[in-house]
Amino acid sequence: MAPSRLDATVSAWRPPVPGVVEVFHAHFPAYTYPMHVHEAWTLLIVDDGAVRYDLERHRHGTPGDTVSLLPPHIPHNGSPATPGGFRKRVLYLDTSRLPEELIGAAVDGPDLRDPLLRRRVGQLHAALARPGEELEAESRLTFVAERLGALLQPRSAAVAASVAAVAADAPRTGPALARRLRELLDARVTEGVGLAEAGALLGAHPAHLVRAFSAAYAIAPHQYLTARRVERARALLLAGAGPAETASGTGFYDQAHLTRHFRRLVGVTPGRFQRSAR
Repeated sequence: MAPSRLDATVSAWRPPVPGVVEVFHAHFPAYTYPMHVHEAWTLLIVDDGAVRYDLERHRHGTPGDTVSLLPPHIPHNGSPATPGGFRKRVLYLDTSRLPEELIGAAVDGPDLRDPLLRRRVGQLHAALARPGEELEAESRLTFVAERLGALLQPRSAAVAASVAAVAADAPRTGPALARRLRELLDARVTEGVGLAEAGALLGAHPAHLVRAFSAAYAIAPHQYLTARRVERARALLLAGAGPAETASGTGFYDQAHLTRHFRRLVGVTPGRFQRSAR
């Protein structure tokens, strides 16, 4: 929708992360949304100000510590609830991430005050804003969706589902599963592998993959893959390859992506590292 004032700012993109239809960041000083619907789930956090909206003829609001989940196909509107408007970050997610069975619960209670969920959604947005961090974003989205499901399902159903999931994945979790994922990451350092694809190849839920790997190696899969790429980048730089060539040859999105992680893990930029070589 077009804002009604020129001083509104928006940023929207579709990242290559399965299940994410769109990322939308906006600052609206005065804009009011009319009643409308989305085909996707709307996962909303407000960083400044607050929003009031109507959903199924009930009034709701979004203070800063709230995560709001608006279900697909349900009409809603939105307007500033504070002077100066509001600043928000939104994810539109398809039903591969959140099943339609949760729509009823989301209509009844769309505003969720859960510090862990709020923190995880913020971390997910940070990962989505950095090109080349798709594996991290996919991992964080998996845990966001899992938390949403646990909060929206009736408690008895959530407990039963959790027990069933643990029982079903028990033979595939633990050190053996972590080792298999590490071997897959090692085989595909440059091209990478998505969490959904890894889960399909290894026969385990993506959340179990991340937990098993982190428990076994004290590092998340996306951190491990990045460290392996930096390791290869060091070798290429010492062999005389330029930073841009090194970035493309080790799976980084671009030279800036390489530089950010290289400096974080090595302590200096790729160029300075290369100039120090004897």
